[in-house]
Amino acid sequence: MDKKADRKMKPTDVVIVGFGWTGAILAKELTEAGLRVVALERGESRDTYPDGAYPKTIDELTYIQRGKLFQDMSKSSFTFRHSTKDTALPYRQIGAFKPGTGVGGAGLHWSGQHWRVHPEELKMASHYREKYGAKFIPEGMQLQDYGVSYDELEPHFTFSEQMMGTSGQAYRVNGKIVGNGNPFEANRSADFPTPAQKVPYTAHIFEQAARAAGFQPFREPSANASVPYTNQYGCTMGPCNFCGFCSGFACFNYSKASPQVSIMPALVRSPLFELRANSNVLKINLDHTGRKATGVTYVDAQGVLIEQPADIVIAATFAYNNAHLFLLSGIGKPFDPKTGEGVVGRNVSYQTVSTVQVYFDKQTETNNFIGSGGNAMACDEYNADNFDHAGLGFVGGSPIWCNPAGVKPIANVPLPPGTPKWGARWKQAVVDSYNHYVEIICHGSNMVYRANYLDLDPTYRDAFGQPLLRFTFNWQDNDIRMSQYVTKQAERIAREMNPRAMHSDVMQFGQAFDLRPYQTTHWSGGVPMGTDPRTSALNRYCQSWDVPNVFAAGSGVFANGIGYNPTGLVCALAYWTARAIREQYLKNPGHLMTA
Repeated sequence: MDKKADRKMKPTDVVIVGFGWTGAILAKELTEAGLRVVALERGESRDTYPDGAYPKTIDELTYIQRGKLFQDMSKSSFTFRHSTKDTALPYRQIGAFKPGTGVGGAGLHWSGQHWRVHPEELKMASHYREKYGAKFIPEGMQLQDYGVSYDELEPHFTFSEQMMGTSGQAYRVNGKIVGNGNPFEANRSADFPTPAQKVPYTAHIFEQAARAAGFQPFREPSANASVPYTNQYGCTMGPCNFCGFCSGFACFNYSKASPQVSIMPALVRSPLFELRANSNVLKINLDHTGRKATGVTYVDAQGVLIEQPADIVIAATFAYNNAHLFLLSGIGKPFDPKTGEGVVGRNVSYQTVSTVQVYFDKQTETNNFIGSGGNAMACDEYNADNFDHAGLGFVGGSPIWCNPAGVKPIANVPLPPGTPKWGARWKQAVVDSYNHYVEIICHGSNMVYRANYLDLDPTYRDAFGQPLLRFTFNWQDNDIRMSQYVTKQAERIAREMNPRAMHSDVMQFGQAFDLRPYQTTHWSGGVPMGTDPRTSALNRYCQSWDVPNVFAAGSGVFANGIGYNPTGLVCALAYWTARAIREQYLKNPGHLMTA
């Protein structure tokens, strides 16, 4: 949209597009540096109260089936196709993933799984080449390094955990073994700020079986506080009560970390900060050279076209939306799958998910309604490069966990193989299974490929007349091979439980990506970071190579997919970028690094 704005606002130092985790982190950090910050969120204003008020928030039909906190697909969506030979069609109904909307974004309705990345996943290209040889990486796979190391990010992982009140048990702190945490986790500079949560019965069953199968299970780090906690910003959390309503819901108990709970009570007190909800940003404005951003143009709730001038623009939208904004704004060269050239839309990735359902006799009551979003027992033997990949024929890996997050009676009806789809036998199977089963999940990596990318759709447009973002994405043999291998390891644990029945749900070769069943919301890439402007849209500080007063944050900056949930790395990178702006950019505005 090139129409002249109806209104031009007073200039500000920083404008942030999107207000989820990364928008809140960057706003807090930059106002502390004395900068005036305007945050623009396309969705409505939300807060723990009234949006998470008890008892109305404990409503599966409203929040999950009808997607109250999710994006309204009637206003803006995306299109999908499996390959360039196919015709892309719009994603019209929430299915495979659940993008958030409104203040807090997906940070309001996430589950609370708060992981650190494995060090080798930040340098995956160089790591695999050095350890297994260049030929080990399959043709068409576009592995690249992030350009930042785990040691550089470690202080920001620690700070993020302290901000979220993350519960857990460390294994190694400052080189010394301190507890029975994850033995595969990299060294930490501090233990978790709150103790690990109590272990529900289903996770206990998994733990016992995993040990019997030779694994080293540990309690997962969870951004659900285990005890009352006040963070470094003065924001207070209450202890989790295992209500089972985390993912898809705002936490009524102030126990699950979110921008609303962990940052906003302190941020809104700053006179340097302004948040404008219902403000849909159309583009980042550039000057006549195309090398400097002058601000953004957005549409407010009344349909008024507004220009917001700013010295620094930060794209902090959800995952793939940063690529969409860059493409609409003409920032960076769009990726071309035919030549492999271009950087915006490159290296999009998802995650592979497989499950093993374990069914018991009626004597075993599993109480699946009890839980919280990140309260898992997990095993990391087959994640990242924690195991020898030589001879296996795939790159990547997956943690294995049992996460009793609270089984919902509408969305989660566990049924063993052979159960009829309806009728009296179906009803009886629901009764026999609902409270007598355990689910094991393999939540694995998805690598980046030349065939998987993002661009602007030539046919479909949103409510503002702009082209929708188009996904060209499908599963590749590497990830299916990895998922099948790790699922077999999970089956070893399942058999130790001595079940009456078990069933694995894992991708098969030739199976196409299916948008209908929910899998995970963890997309990444599109504006990858790195040290080579030929393969990355951003440098190691998440600064645009082409427009140096534009930065980006969120999982869209990931150079490769990872095995864990992305939020931990997302937040650490946001703090990393904020420090680079505060300590380097403000002193000498311009490129923070050269090619």
